[in-house]
Amino acid sequence: MNAPFDLAVYKETLLFLVTAGIVAPLFFRLRISPVLGFLLAGVALGPFGLGSLVARAPWLDALALTNVETIDHVAAFGVVFLLFMMGLELSFERLTRMRRLVFGLGGAQVVLSALLLAAIAFGLGQQPAAALVIGAALSLSSTAIIIPVLAERKRLNLAAGRVSFAILLFQDLAVAPLLFMVTMLIGGQENGLGIDLALTIAPAALALTGLIVLGRRVLRPLFHSVAMTKSTEFFMAACLLVVLGTGLIAAVSGLSMALGAFIAGLLLAETEYRREIEVTIEPFKGLLLGLFFVAVGAELDLSLLFASPAPILLIAGGLVIAKALAVMALGPVFRLPARVAREVALLLGPGGEFAFVMISAAVAGKVVAPQIGQMILVAVTLTMLVTPALARLGEFLAGHAPAPSLSPEAMEPPPEDDAHRVIIVGYGRVGALIGDMLDRHKIPYIAVDSDANLIARERRAGKPIFFGDATRPEFLRRCGVETARALVVTMDAPRANEAVVEAARTLRADLTLVARARDATHAKMLYDLGVTDAVPETIEASLQLSEAVLVDIGVPMGIVIASIHEKRDEYRKLLVASGAPARPRLARRK
Repeated sequence: MNAPFDLAVYKETLLFLVTAGIVAPLFFRLRISPVLGFLLAGVALGPFGLGSLVARAPWLDALALTNVETIDHVAAFGVVFLLFMMGLELSFERLTRMRRLVFGLGGAQVVLSALLLAAIAFGLGQQPAAALVIGAALSLSSTAIIIPVLAERKRLNLAAGRVSFAILLFQDLAVAPLLFMVTMLIGGQENGLGIDLALTIAPAALALTGLIVLGRRVLRPLFHSVAMTKSTEFFMAACLLVVLGTGLIAAVSGLSMALGAFIAGLLLAETEYRREIEVTIEPFKGLLLGLFFVAVGAELDLSLLFASPAPILLIAGGLVIAKALAVMALGPVFRLPARVAREVALLLGPGGEFAFVMISAAVAGKVVAPQIGQMILVAVTLTMLVTPALARLGEFLAGHAPAPSLSPEAMEPPPEDDAHRVIIVGYGRVGALIGDMLDRHKIPYIAVDSDANLIARERRAGKPIFFGDATRPEFLRRCGVETARALVVTMDAPRANEAVVEAARTLRADLTLVARARDATHAKMLYDLGVTDAVPETIEASLQLSEAVLVDIGVPMGIVIASIHEKRDEYRKLLVASGAPARPRLARRK
């Protein structure tokens, strides 16, 4: 006999999905970051919001997040997927070029902020160990909030966005050493500080080395094998395996799961599968990040805020001011323009999600008093809630002047590809010939294909070709279709060509779109879909044969070429007239 069905097991998950279905469209329409919407939803539905009324009105239990622990473990993967995507948008080469900002400015920010906040905590009566833990925990900012806010406001490609990203990257690298420091202060060392330090750092170093060495050898062949199956499901499974697998390996070794996933992203950023992986992972990242923000909001104890508003607001305000001053002080040292330093200072002023981990561990180890710990966590959550507002203030203070001249590290290309180039979809004999002609005229391009063997061969030859499904609008966006000079569709499957043309035209009405057609009938259909030019194989073959015959029998070359061009234009006019009205042509074909 089947056990009775318990809906309560799925309550939190269902509530989150309903929240996502309401919050994301609503805040998108209001032009407000969904991050803020998920945080506020967590506050409203959490155990300290609507959940606090369940005792008086039991029917509210169905609408309240009363058991946040059930989603906490899954919500943590939001940060993991975010760091993986950040790794995909970088590469080891770019990271090396950013080393001065990452390890110089990032390291200085963490140290200076931690010391300043620790000194304030000590001055307010905390013991040295507690003050040090508080300072270290509060020195970190929220990567999970700041990066989406910057991306949503299109600031990642500006100087302030790149500087903020560099500092946040170092903060993520510093999580493991800071957690080790908390363990030492709690008194967990049994073999002496030096031995415990070695036992903690050695596995982490070995894990990082193993991830990098093994990843370079395994990841490309893995995705090549999966791509050979041409199965979307298997490709998605491989992506999830890499993200979760590398994260778990890092966690077992004493590092954060997010750092392991970031390393995997860095390794895959150098492969031809990068863009298809981005498109595959993006929905998971968005959903899990939303769940993470709901969980963070649900942990805000409103009763404590109302009971002691002044101390909590002072802690929150002091935290933002102290960290902002630390960044402003470091700005001139690292030659940051004043307006860039101001924007970065406001972005990094709030606390971050790792403060919850460190402060909770310190409270459990009796290094920090429980009441103080709870007040700090509420203050940190409040600062995280106002991060989007501080981002807007920083953008306002930065003004709309052109981006200042910075060092090469700060001016790295933006994560979203926005180069003005030609995109070739299908890199068989026709696509390869087009690529060669573009190379000859020094016109930049990228090619897209779904044949893993062809891609591997052309990548070895140095061609800018990537694996992916160009019928998906999300993938075309990743390829930079919104800023591309033209899109050329050369696949030999008519239906696939039509799907790419439809997807591209919905994204951009003024795009120069040239497509290969099977015959005249197929060309008419492509004109109906909005191509700038359709080139039927049968007609072009006939024209080329005619040209060869006329030249071989002695007709002058100039007259032959002129007549061929005239005939081609006649065919085009007939095809356009029998199909939909042609769109305005952006470039005449010579």
